[in-house]
Amino acid sequence: MFEMTCVIPPLVSKAAPTPTRVLRNLLHFSTTTKITRSLHHNPSFFPQTLKPSSSIFCQMSESGGGSAKAPFTSNGGDANLQLARFSISPSSLVVIEKGDITKWSVDGVSDAIVNAANERMLGGGGVDGAIHRAAGPELRAACWDVPEVRPNVRCPTGEARITPGFRLPVSNVIHTVGPIYHTDDHPKVSLQSAYRNCLKLANENNIQYIAFPAISCGVYGYPFKDASIIAISTVKEFAGDFKEVHFVLFSDDIYNVWVENAKELL
Repeated sequence: MFEMTCVIPPLVSKAAPTPTRVLRNLLHFSTTTKITRSLHHNPSFFPQTLKPSSSIFCQMSESGGGSAKAPFTSNGGDANLQLARFSISPSSLVVIEKGDITKWSVDGVSDAIVNAANERMLGGGGVDGAIHRAAGPELRAACWDVPEVRPNVRCPTGEARITPGFRLPVSNVIHTVGPIYHTDDHPKVSLQSAYRNCLKLANENNIQYIAFPAISCGVYGYPFKDASIIAISTVKEFAGDFKEVHFVLFSDDIYNVWVENAKELL
């Protein structure tokens, strides 16, 4: 059995109400519940704009120990509030959520999102194109100014570069290049390096909140299960270095695989 304390602070904002803001404003409470693994909420507990089937995995501590308080965090703009939390140290959370990474932010000062870029760093398809569109042309200009290490390569596979976030709600974008699964000679090593170098670069730039997409899980063809194990295991190496590490995932299939493996690894 575990003991869970879930604390949702109030939000003061002039922005248009969203389901997340509704939840924050209406549910200013602290409650302790005995659970085995996850908390399934009573349908009447949520505003009608939220799906009652959602589950939230919060920080948990064994009964008899000190209770852990989990701050409410961004859900990447996803009204369905599919979100799972795991504690990896007394001061650090891993949060897995389904949503739009371009809308994710925490404070706009110490937060960053990771862009699954290509080696040219000038935009592309998938999450790369979405981030460039949301950030505006200033992001492409900043990427253009990143020195090339060889012709048409600003960020080799497995490495990371940082730019401002410009029109995004976060302070910075960390660009990394994941491996193409079927052509990379050592895809596991390359994917580990991509996550690890992002986290090192974020740490060097005083980032406290960072959000990753599922690197290489789109057209680069990395199997979801293998990619999730590498991602989660690498994040564990940095337990205590960040307040929150998020995985903001765009599909149910990827989200479900990430949560399933996080339950095993965290």
